[in-house]
Amino acid sequence: MKVYVFDYTEHAGKWIYKGYQNAWAKLGYDVKILEVDRILDDILHGGNFLDSFNETEGEYIIMYIDSLCNHKALEIIEKSYKSFVFALPNSFPAPWGGHANFVSQAPDEAIHALNSMENVHLWTFGDWTGNHNKWKKVHTVPLAFDSIAYQPIKNEKYSKYDISFIGGWADNGFNEKKGIMFKHFSEFKKSGLNCGFFVNKNLTHEQENLLLHNSKITLNIHDQYQRVLGFDTNERTFKSLGLNGALVCDTVGQLNRIFPNLETSLEPKEIVQMTKDFLSLTEKELRNIKEENRQMILENHCYTNRVQELLELPVVDTQYMGIPPEHLDLCSPETLKQWEIFKEKESVRKSK
Repeated sequence: MKVYVFDYTEHAGKWIYKGYQNAWAKLGYDVKILEVDRILDDILHGGNFLDSFNETEGEYIIMYIDSLCNHKALEIIEKSYKSFVFALPNSFPAPWGGHANFVSQAPDEAIHALNSMENVHLWTFGDWTGNHNKWKKVHTVPLAFDSIAYQPIKNEKYSKYDISFIGGWADNGFNEKKGIMFKHFSEFKKSGLNCGFFVNKNLTHEQENLLLHNSKITLNIHDQYQRVLGFDTNERTFKSLGLNGALVCDTVGQLNRIFPNLETSLEPKEIVQMTKDFLSLTEKELRNIKEENRQMILENHCYTNRVQELLELPVVDTQYMGIPPEHLDLCSPETLKQWEIFKEKESVRKSK
């Protein structure tokens, strides 16, 4: 069966959906690409890219996102065998919720249409779905490791680094991560360790693969909203553990729930000390830790695992909308108030 998957040209989405493309293909599906830039052109400038979509009803699967659901996209989704639509929350805790990056841009008409389709499964990276209060049930499917694109290849050139980090400043609208990264890098600069930190350096895929696998330890740093709220962990968590196996990282709720044995901290000095503790182990002890973590990722946290999780999602009652019952006690008064207002409006709409 054909599977249509997004293809981003930059940012985290490029690697996330590339991982999904590889995973679907690995599992025997015929993967087709949906170019995000061309879909955006359809929506913003009246392009006709989606008009060329011509598949038999019920004979394809599609991965899509809520904010790009125009009328043509909804028609394609409705005719699919299954659609996995990434749904952003309808509100988000302050101050981040004031920026468009954190909340769904889908119009209410598109939300209602997606909610009504039994073949549509809604999903998100994060554990918390209490702010998806206009959607039917949204499932949590965390990020993962692309074990197909990233392979353990030995190269002594990169083994000189005690610790490595590869990434970008990742400004999600508030530019908070840069300051967090500087604090960590400053502590490492004073540590005497040989650090291979590459930020916005445009390393090739091959260089990233070799550096992460061959350095002694890897570092991961999250954005401020992730550190405060703990809803989701970034893809670097899975990539570092899957490719290297030894990771020092800041404390984030979802990360610690998925990997309860992973030691973390919000203090840069403690992160440096954790690195030194790793490096004080014997070569055999460190190798055993790495091998155990890499095997754990390969068995449980690759994109092939996530595809299986998507395919096993249950059909959701199309009348179900809003806050999952298990989250009601955790909602703020403002969220509950918004939810009651929405339910009242929805009741009026359905009665017409």
